[in-house]
Amino acid sequence: MLVNCRGQLLDTSQPKIMGILNITPDSFFDGKRFVESSDYQQQIDTMIREGADIIDIGGMSSRPGAELVDIDTEWNRIEGAIRYIRDNYSDQIISVDTIHAEVARKALELGVQMINDISAGHHDENMFNVIATYRAAYVMMHMRASPASMQDHTSYPKGMAIEIMAYFKERLNEAKKHGVEEIILDLGFGFSKTLEQNYKLMNLIHTFKIFSKPILTGISRKSMIYKLLDIEPAEALTGTSALHMKALLEGSGILRVHDVQAAKEVVKVYQALQEVRRG
Repeated sequence: MLVNCRGQLLDTSQPKIMGILNITPDSFFDGKRFVESSDYQQQIDTMIREGADIIDIGGMSSRPGAELVDIDTEWNRIEGAIRYIRDNYSDQIISVDTIHAEVARKALELGVQMINDISAGHHDENMFNVIATYRAAYVMMHMRASPASMQDHTSYPKGMAIEIMAYFKERLNEAKKHGVEEIILDLGFGFSKTLEQNYKLMNLIHTFKIFSKPILTGISRKSMIYKLLDIEPAEALTGTSALHMKALLEGSGILRVHDVQAAKEVVKVYQALQEVRRG
């Protein structure tokens, strides 16, 4: 499962870790923590030291109920972090979490290798053209509507897995028409899904391997964990680690996480289990 990230190959046959850097004032877990440059620089240093394979930089919250921000605001939030990584960690794979093609274009101009689009190209019709032009890697996620209203769209009359597969089939075909080749699938845990549906989907991750694309799983400290356990997001690391192991066993190749070191430990235990199985 090789992904060509603008010349850097990412081998997801061994699990990879995507570290989350939210430079926003309203993210559900780490909002306001990394708004100042000194804070996000320290967080970048920590995640890379702990072994993050990818740093995913976001300038707009996608928590349930979140409103969209304009392109200039989003770009002004993330530009400094991109430049800091490029100046100090030239080989680090950078992903930018955006639904705006213009933000993606600016990021790719600075050497970003991956775009993480929660709308899978639905929000901005020019997104696929930008990705194809720069030959970037592209994460497409399943979501209905927008973060502001997505939890009003959790009905799947034909069956959740069937409808999500149909969604990806259509999106992959559209991406292919535009020349987008290096694609990663994100099933969208917490997006347009109830708590129960999220857990059902966890048991179905392996079925999406039918698309022969790497699967990214983003469940770090989400409400499917902290609401189930009746705790706060800050207390949800143990539950997160448990689901990370489940995601790996189901076939996920990339974990999108707030806590890089903890996720790396999960991967190490998973790899030991796989070695014993093979041996």
